[in-house]
This record gives sequence, structure tokens and C-alpha cells, in this order.
Amino acid sequence: MTLKILHRPPSVGDTERPVPRWAMCLAYALPLLLLPACLWRLPFALHFTMGQEAQEGSLPALWLSIPYVLGLSVLTEVVAILTIGLVRGWGEVAPAWIPVIGGRRVRPMAAVVPAVLGGLILTFLFTAVPLGDDRDLTLYGVVDSIGYANDAWQALASVCGTLLAAWGPITVALAIAYYRRRVSAVAG
Repeated sequence: MTLKILHRPPSVGDTERPVPRWAMCLAYALPLLLLPACLWRLPFALHFTMGQEAQEGSLPALWLSIPYVLGLSVLTEVVAILTIGLVRGWGEVAPAWIPVIGGRRVRPMAAVVPAVLGGLILTFLFTAVPLGDDRDLTLYGVVDSIGYANDAWQALASVCGTLLAAWGPITVALAIAYYRRRVSAVAG
């Protein structure tokens, strides 16, 4: 008797070569890993600072912050879901409903180059090196660390931020696995 509670992974029969199990699991986990950061962001749209010690007048107007934050969270999840294409058949052959390219094979580099570049950009965007004295080195230069009202808020922010920082390296790893699988299929 098998339990029907556990989710069965989708069939990998729609790809030319078998997808490594770690890549399949990571690709499907990525949207869920980013969900806490997306949810963390939403209260900022309504000017709830989530325990951050914000300066007065530093938040934009609601008519600007609500669509921006909501759009950023939706865009994050959509891009994370598109990453699943690196482990599924629709990442190898464009779906038929797409105009012009529908039904055609996707060249490996057409998927690998944007995925690697995007992953590297995400890695640099979400990586901050602590320098001490409440300062961090980021892509934008040396910035002051954000202060929090208490350790609980800071711990929650750290967890959400760390998950977001994993997005870039995960995308690069999935792109490399996609490249290795697709190129070996062409060569073999």
C-alpha cells in the first residue's frame, strides 16, 4: 500500500536526455524558496516597515509603492517559474502556442546565455559583504546596514534575504546542468 499524500515528481520523459534529480528538485523548489522574500516585501507597499528603523519621509507615495512592490513580487515569481524550463521539455522545444518560434527547437545557447547572465546579475545584486561598523559592500558601493527594532525582525529579514541571495547561484547551476545535458545530447 503506497501513500497518496506524497507528491510524485513530474515525468522527465519530455526531455531528450534525463534531467539530474538534483536539478529537477532545485528548479521546482526555486519559486517556493523565493516566496518568503516576495511576501516579506508586500507590507512595504503599504508603508509597514517590518521592524526596520526607517527615516521619516523616506517611503514613496502609496500610488507608486503599491504597484511597484506588487509588480516586483509577481515578476520575481514569474522569472523563477520560467527557470523550470531549464529542466522541462518546453525549454528544449518552444511550445506550439508561441507565435513565430512555436514548435521549433530551442538552441542551447539561447537558453544558457540569458540564464547565466541573469544568474550572475542576481548574484551581484543580492550579495552584500559586511565590512563592520554597520556598513556593507554592495554592487552600489559601501552602504549603511539597515537597523531593526529587535532581533526577531532582523532574523526574519536575514532568512528572507538569504533565500533571495541563493536565487542567482541556483539559476547558474541549473543553466550549467541544462548546457551539459543539451550539448551531450547533440554530441552523442
